[in-house]
Amino acid sequence: MSSADDARVELMRELKAASQLQHAWIMQAWQDDPGLHPAAAMLLSDLAKHGEARPSELAKRRFVDLSVVSRQISQLSAAGMVDRRPAPEDGRASIISVSERGRAELNRRRAGYLAFMERALGDWDEEKILELTTRLAEMNADIRAVLSVPACEV
Repeated sequence: MSSADDARVELMRELKAASQLQHAWIMQAWQDDPGLHPAAAMLLSDLAKHGEARPSELAKRRFVDLSVVSRQISQLSAAGMVDRRPAPEDGRASIISVSERGRAELNRRRAGYLAFMERALGDWDEEKILELTTRLAEMNADIRAVLSVPACEV
């Protein structure tokens, strides 16, 4: 195997480790502040980033079954974090959007995330963070192209 191959394999190992560490942080944060399930919080964040959507669109974008999204929407709705309205072209379908309470919850969670990142990467300067972010975005775009996954679906 060439050194370029070794580098690619090591990159995948580091990405897997980063994913596992992100999951560990999410679960630890949930234990410290139980309530809204992390998956429901991620759905709420997705709605805030991409705007209102039908549950079927959310399921497709999140790569999960519609039943999973429906359960998450039910949890978010019961907590008052999403608004639901009939779809204009089909009253049987719903359009889901983030409520004011949901935005407040996302802001609260964002503050916790930023505090964590400050503890973890506090000695990184902005240039180093932006350089890594740019490289990861480029890599993700190339991987999306190979997988034929549009950017808005991740």
